[in-house]
Amino acid sequence: MKPLLKPAAAPYVLISPFLLLFLVFGLFPIVFSFVLMFHVWDPVKGLNSMEFVGLENLQFAMEDPLVWTSLGNTLWMALASGLPQHLVAIPLAYLINEKLGRWRNAAMGAYFLPYITSTVAIAIMFSTLFSTDYGMVNAALSELAQWPLLNAVLPDKNIDWLGSPEAVKPVVSAVVFWRYLGFNVILYVAAMQSIPRELYEAARMDGAKSWQQFWFITLPQLKPIMFFGVTLTVIGGLQLFEEPFILTGGKGGPEYAGMTTAMYMYRTAFDFNDFGLASAISWMLFVIILVMTVLTNKAFKSKEGQT
Repeated sequence: MKPLLKPAAAPYVLISPFLLLFLVFGLFPIVFSFVLMFHVWDPVKGLNSMEFVGLENLQFAMEDPLVWTSLGNTLWMALASGLPQHLVAIPLAYLINEKLGRWRNAAMGAYFLPYITSTVAIAIMFSTLFSTDYGMVNAALSELAQWPLLNAVLPDKNIDWLGSPEAVKPVVSAVVFWRYLGFNVILYVAAMQSIPRELYEAARMDGAKSWQQFWFITLPQLKPIMFFGVTLTVIGGLQLFEEPFILTGGKGGPEYAGMTTAMYMYRTAFDFNDFGLASAISWMLFVIILVMTVLTNKAFKSKEGQT
C-alpha cells in the first residue's frame, strides 16, 4: 500500500497545526501591534480606516503623564512584591527541604495552592480582608492599638486600604507576594534537591555549621535557578494586571495609585478606543522589560560568563 505522505514531508505536515496556530495567535498580533503603533485606527470602521501618523503615537505616549504615573506604580509594586518573594522563598525552601522530612510535600502543596487559585477568588478574599469597616486587617489593628506602646504607632481609626492613594500599592503588592511566594518556594526546593549531598557531608566533616552550609554551599549552587526565578519575577512584575485590575475595579484606584502600565494600555485600547496609542505603550513596555531582563542577566553573570 502506498503511504499517504512521503517520509520527508511527514514532519512538516505533523508540525503544521502548531505553526498555523502560532502564526495566527502568536506572530500576527505582534506584527499587527507593531503596525498599529504608527496608525490611528477605528476598529468599528474596518481596516480601511487606518491612517498612518508616523511617530505621533509614540510621541504622545512619551508626553502622557498617565503613562509615567502607571509606569512608576508598576515599578513600585514589582519591586515591593518581587524582592520579598525571593528573600523569603530561599530560607523557607531550605527549611522545608532540610527539616520537614515526610511533611515536605504537604508543605510545598500548601504554599503552591495560592498560585493555582483563581485570581478573581483571591481578589475577592483580599477585598474582604482589607474592607474598611468589616475587614479583619482593620479589626486586628484596632485590637493591637489598645496595647501599650503600640497605640502610639498604630492608627486610631480604620484605614481605607483600597480607597486611599497611600494604601493601594502596598495592598496590591501584598496580594502578589502572597500568591507567587509558593511558586518560588517550589523552584528553590527542586533546585536544592539536585545539590549533591556529598558537598554537605564533606562540609560537616570539616566542622561547618548549618548556616555555613547554607551560605557557602546552598546559595552558590542556587545561582542558576535564582537567575531563572528573578527573571520570571521581573517580567511578571512589569506585566502586572489581574490583581490591581480587580482590586481597584478596573479604574486604577484613587488618583490612579493602583494603575499599572498594562492596565492603562488596556483602558487606552478598550475604554478610550485608541488602539494606536495602546500599541505604542505596549512596545514601550516591551523595551523596558527587555532592558530589565538584560540587566538581570548581567547581575547574575559570573566573571567566567556563566550564569
